[in-house]
Amino acid sequence: MGRIDKTVRLVWACLLFAGVVLLFAPVRTSASLSEQVSQATLPNGLKVILLENHKAPLVTFQVWYRVGSRNEAWGKTGLSHMLEHMMFKGTSKVGPGEFSRTIEQNGGDENAFTSADFTAYFENMGADRLPIPINLESDRMEGLLLKEEEFEPERSVVMEERRLRTDDNPRAILTEQLAATAFLIHPYHWPVIGWMQDIARFTLEDLKKYYATYYCPSNAVVVVVGDFNKEAVLPMIEEAFGPLPGGSPPFGHVDAEEPQPGERRIVVRREAQLASVMKAYHVPNVNEADSYVLEVIEALLSAGESSRLNRLLVREKGLALAIDAQNDFVSKDPNLFTVSAEVMPGKTVDEVEKALNEQMERLQRELVGPRELQKAKNQLESSFVYSQDSLFSQGMILATYEMASTWRDVDRYVPAVRSVSAEDVRRVAKRYLVPANCTTGILVPVPSTHPMPIRPGSSLKENIVR
Repeated sequence: MGRIDKTVRLVWACLLFAGVVLLFAPVRTSASLSEQVSQATLPNGLKVILLENHKAPLVTFQVWYRVGSRNEAWGKTGLSHMLEHMMFKGTSKVGPGEFSRTIEQNGGDENAFTSADFTAYFENMGADRLPIPINLESDRMEGLLLKEEEFEPERSVVMEERRLRTDDNPRAILTEQLAATAFLIHPYHWPVIGWMQDIARFTLEDLKKYYATYYCPSNAVVVVVGDFNKEAVLPMIEEAFGPLPGGSPPFGHVDAEEPQPGERRIVVRREAQLASVMKAYHVPNVNEADSYVLEVIEALLSAGESSRLNRLLVREKGLALAIDAQNDFVSKDPNLFTVSAEVMPGKTVDEVEKALNEQMERLQRELVGPRELQKAKNQLESSFVYSQDSLFSQGMILATYEMASTWRDVDRYVPAVRSVSAEDVRRVAKRYLVPANCTTGILVPVPSTHPMPIRPGSSLKENIVR
């Protein structure tokens, strides 16, 4: 079973592609999302978030643990992701692989994913099957059996996953090295999947200690969205999870990153088809008002064919094959705003980097026009609303906000975006999108050391994949 350890935004994309789109159920418009939510906290500390949506006879059941790679230590990176894999290896009541088979046999789908800030597990099923994931998840919150015979093969699976997703992906390596250069103190420095040497050397005892520390009711949030009655479902959750020992919520503070004293640069040389440029700036997260202005800047730069970077670098100047901007908005701690471009064949890294810098400077120098600003706001608002089209996505949004701050902040997004002015855009660009706050990563392609094999009796031309 493939596990997902991308950022929240990539998690949404992967899961929607995998079939979650089948859970479409339009959001009610009579009340804001948070106004439809009920919350309860069990005596053992487990927080329960319930959202009734009766548009389809379906339900998503999700368990989120407040533990991700930011909670790991130097030399022990990748424990969160490894434990996510091991959570499917069975308990005294449920055998290895039986969890997934049970969900599938009852017409549901399930998966899990790890991020820097959390680890989450979910099941999407018919509403009449809701007791099944409730009992399965409560069982493995306390009763997971961690065995050496399961641990060693799964470690090899994770190491191969790292090779495929990161080591053999030049842009993934660049992204990883960029974060490691931008963050020197904060644990956003290391990748969610962990460094290869750490994966190779942590032990089963490390995993058992990690599970005992972080997998407990007081460090977890249950989110249920769909066709149910909260007066009926909450007692079911209390019966299943209530007897579990609450545990002590781990101390969640980590050292903050010091202000960057000047521009940093990293060059990665890998076998690749195209050169790439990435620029990352330290920015605030969802807990600060400026983060919403950065959302608007992201839309101005890269949302749609008519966005600034796409129009100027891709269509008009032909400098880049593809561009992107991303504001790491809903994160536990202040994160990064990144812009990136794949260099068009025949163009140079210097030309593309110069063009990216010019667009950052333009934001600081010129007030964005009212029509362009309103278009960006409209794009953000429509994207935010449409992201709530499925039961799963509604649960995902509530939970990711809860992991970063509180689920009640969901309703701040649209009003905050609407209130952004042209002067806000210029002010925030001047404060954050400046060279002294920037880490630049360059991917330089190098010739392949592994020539393409030629089938006997065939020509080189026949072995080239179009």
